[in-house]
Amino acid sequence: MFLDELKKQLEDNNALFIGEETAFRSAVLLPLVEEKGKWHVLFEVRALTMRKQPGDISFPGGRIDAEDASPMDAALRETQEELGIDPNTVKVIGKLSPYVASPSFVVYPFVAVCDYHEIIYSYNQAEVEKVFTIPLEWLMEHEPILHRVPVQPTPLPDFPFDKIYNGKKYQWNRRYQDEWFYEYGEYTVWGLTARILKYFIDIRKQLK
Repeated sequence: MFLDELKKQLEDNNALFIGEETAFRSAVLLPLVEEKGKWHVLFEVRALTMRKQPGDISFPGGRIDAEDASPMDAALRETQEELGIDPNTVKVIGKLSPYVASPSFVVYPFVAVCDYHEIIYSYNQAEVEKVFTIPLEWLMEHEPILHRVPVQPTPLPDFPFDKIYNGKKYQWNRRYQDEWFYEYGEYTVWGLTARILKYFIDIRKQLK
């Protein structure tokens, strides 16, 4: 009986990773737009008056609220709030693998087709400074520049060193975080946006 119950519990567990249920969860949309018969990826420049990351280049998206039925619904809601487009006019093509930045932060990306002409006249200027696009063909042909950032854990003063072997001499693993940079004209796409973009482009290249 115990093993049968345990088996069912494990089968019913849909968490992608340990800690997902308590993590800060957000969802973003990677918008594809068609211009003159060519496909482009659309980006936002965050309003310069924003409290967090003003002027950064990003995809539409944000925190998943309790009222959102799913991560995709959150991405569509945020896209409507930022770009002013009706979710019913957005054609979701599919989802990308979630990006787990840490056990406390996860992002769910989705790829969708949007109407560029609707966006350029309706985006929310309180949140978005401007929008621009990069041709998908250009992204396929140009590799981003990689910069590696060392990340070293720094325990807080109240960390219980007396409870672990070697105490304060414990050797913390040093790791590196890859940061990708796409340079397109006056724009530099980097950070989380570049990471999701590169993942998407790499998938496209596998189909070539």
